[in-house]
Amino acid sequence: MTRHLYLLRHAKSSRDDPSIPDHERPLSKRGEKAAAAIRHLMRSKGLVPDLVLVSNARRTLDTLKFLRPWEKAPMVDATEALYLASAAQMLKLLRKVDASVHRILLIGHNPGLQELALLLVGTDAKAAEGKLARRLAEAYPTGALAEFAVSVPWSQIGEGSGQLTRFVTPRELIAPG
Repeated sequence: MTRHLYLLRHAKSSRDDPSIPDHERPLSKRGEKAAAAIRHLMRSKGLVPDLVLVSNARRTLDTLKFLRPWEKAPMVDATEALYLASAAQMLKLLRKVDASVHRILLIGHNPGLQELALLLVGTDAKAAEGKLARRLAEAYPTGALAEFAVSVPWSQIGEGSGQLTRFVTPRELIAPG
């Protein structure tokens, strides 16, 4: 059985008020627009999670807010463990997910999210993944969404266990102007 993992970097956050701690930064107007565009993409492509693993930082929770509502509400686990987590920390959380869950949306931060995505692709990227994997390796901008097909149980997810099937940035979805 194929499982699906959606890795979403939080949308662009505001840095207008330097007195706001990093953990509490809200989305910028650009970030709100980007999150809405990702929501539309997810709906149009039928990318609906069973479980959302999300950092408890305000910008990731705000990103999640813009993705809702879903026709069938997923379970949501907002956790401090994903705040600025490394790829290894994210893998540890993913490996604990129950086998009955088929589709996970993980909303997190860079650089860990990009490192996790590259780790899942592995060193032997398939020819069909080549272009997507190269784009992902170059940059994982705010609001970008990577989709992986995962053929192993969550408990065994690791290097090379994901097939990158989609990598989309907000810039590709939002018309200029």
